[in-house]
Amino acid sequence: MTLHADYDPDNIFAKIVRGEMPSVKVFEDETALAFMDVFPQSEGHTLIIPKEVQARNFLDMPTERVGAYMERVQTVARAVEKALNPDGVVVTQFNGAPAGQTVFHLHFHVIPRWTDKALSGHASGQMADISNLEAIAAKIRAELG
Repeated sequence: MTLHADYDPDNIFAKIVRGEMPSVKVFEDETALAFMDVFPQSEGHTLIIPKEVQARNFLDMPTERVGAYMERVQTVARAVEKALNPDGVVVTQFNGAPAGQTVFHLHFHVIPRWTDKALSGHASGQMADISNLEAIAAKIRAELG
């Protein structure tokens, strides 16, 4: 896929926003939806996507919507850190397939890191157990107030 192309309203994250596909939600308001990555690179790997915006990547995001969306990314990252107490937190985002993007709806990854645990590959490996994801999400939600 090229860096710039038409937005596909049938991508998996658009379906999650519309409630057509299930997710383990961590946070939701009018601006963003945060949910657990079902192929986590680390325990607590959370995704934050914008709502009501058809942006394939960060470069496509309307400038006037960036601030509010990034506030939600930071809020979720802080909650992940408080809930799981990792040694570090990766906040990352990919633009285009050559950069590693696999779902073409803007999303940020919040990935807790521990010094003694290796990461799993991005969008690879086995799907996580949903009950485990729900337990982790409950811890994160508790830190959101």
